[in-house]
Amino acid sequence: MSWQPEIDELRRREAMVRRMGGPEKIKRQHDGGKLTVRQRIDLLVDKGSFHEVGAVAGMASYDADGNLIDLSPTNFVCGRARIDGQPVVIGGDDFTVRGGAADASIWEKQVIAERMAHELQIPIIRLVDGTGGGGSVKTLETTGRTYVPANPGWDLVIANMGEVPVVALALGSVAGLGAARAVTSHYSLMVKETSQLFVAGPPVVAALGTPVTKEELGGSEIHTRNGAIDDEVASEAEAFARARAFLSYMPPSIHQLPPRAEPTDDPERREEKLLKIIPRNRRQVYKSRAVIDACVDKDSFFEIGKLWGRSVVTGLARLDGWPVAVLAGDPYFHGAGWTADASHKVTRFVDMAQTFHLPVVHFVDIPGFVIGVEGEKAGTIRHGARAMAAVYQATVPWCSIMVRKAFGVAGAAHSNHSRLHYRYAWPSGDWGSLPIEGGIEAAYKADLAAADDPEALLADIQERLNQVRSPFRSAEAFLIEEIIDPRDTRRLLCEFANLAAPLRRTGESRFHMRP
Repeated sequence: MSWQPEIDELRRREAMVRRMGGPEKIKRQHDGGKLTVRQRIDLLVDKGSFHEVGAVAGMASYDADGNLIDLSPTNFVCGRARIDGQPVVIGGDDFTVRGGAADASIWEKQVIAERMAHELQIPIIRLVDGTGGGGSVKTLETTGRTYVPANPGWDLVIANMGEVPVVALALGSVAGLGAARAVTSHYSLMVKETSQLFVAGPPVVAALGTPVTKEELGGSEIHTRNGAIDDEVASEAEAFARARAFLSYMPPSIHQLPPRAEPTDDPERREEKLLKIIPRNRRQVYKSRAVIDACVDKDSFFEIGKLWGRSVVTGLARLDGWPVAVLAGDPYFHGAGWTADASHKVTRFVDMAQTFHLPVVHFVDIPGFVIGVEGEKAGTIRHGARAMAAVYQATVPWCSIMVRKAFGVAGAAHSNHSRLHYRYAWPSGDWGSLPIEGGIEAAYKADLAAADDPEALLADIQERLNQVRSPFRSAEAFLIEEIIDPRDTRRLLCEFANLAAPLRRTGESRFHMRP
């Protein structure tokens, strides 16, 4: 009367599936410097926490009597697990089974992974390797027909961008649908010299008369510098560590708030180096990441997108344990001016902060949009206007630290001026419609032309205007609320984080985040 025979059959089928693509294909995966999907899951999640869904799905063969001969698994492994004790959904491509092609996939498994994340309201991590269940010409012969393209479950993929944290790790050569799944995420990674990403791979591109290697076509050096992928790491282990770190700042879904970590850093800590970290010479650069590190909780800054849009620094951090989103200018690139890429980076980052209820701290240094022929060709003003819209649409608590420059239209995007001006200025603050250095000769052209000594007159004008540009003049007119000792910045930011914590609101943002 026991059902043990059926349980034994279940275990036999599970063992067949765990062979994946077989020893030869597994060896090829390892020889390529890559782990198998099951090894990846084991290293990523809390030990023993993975609960697989659809474990025995695949392509079965039977003898004439209906007895199972063999079971070849589908090339997508999915289920629930825990990371640092918190539930997540994991979905990973098995490249050892037909290289992730559609003729080895059961698309319903990808759909159920997205649906699990959406309806259980927990993060999803995609381990992408191959075409992600995308097309293969061989599939046409296997099925005996073609089809009008459709991406099953893509409505859920898009919906999840506005509901739950989505992490995508591109861990091999990722093409077509797999590439689309990788970039449709809140945080994405590639492994240097192991991962590539493209719309179509080298053989297809070569047919167009352009022979290229995988790295030349879509290596991490390309896509982590054009903004398609957020970050580049040296190994799969580092990718897993960064995925876990990213999720530690995130709520499980928009229906909860980002969790506070146990505070480990004194909110009253004062860093003496901040008093002279900004050079008096406005043409000299400084290290904005050093400013961030001095103000946020020690070792808490998690930078995102370091290699693209480089005049802007974006990342997550903690203040007195509270997660916050951090923006800053980096004067090492374009003097911290906003390029088209930097503007796009700001838009995505602020939208993510808005989606997941993260207060924003902005260390402001914006000399304006980058000018010149290349800036105009890149459509900087349109991308910049979108970034300003993101800042003005955001409703999360916002604090600006006026570190240095804020000029022109872009400078006005340091925060939404119609909201409470929760901001502080350092004595190094420098703002206006445009920098004095760039406008004197145009504004005083006639005077300089008529002067007996134009150079002396120019120096005199500069001296008078430098007095006017003092942040104390703005403070006298209450055009800046407070000028502070830079060493007090951490204390005031920790106060902001604690004041902002009860103001955060759960639920859907009034606008939906797109890839």
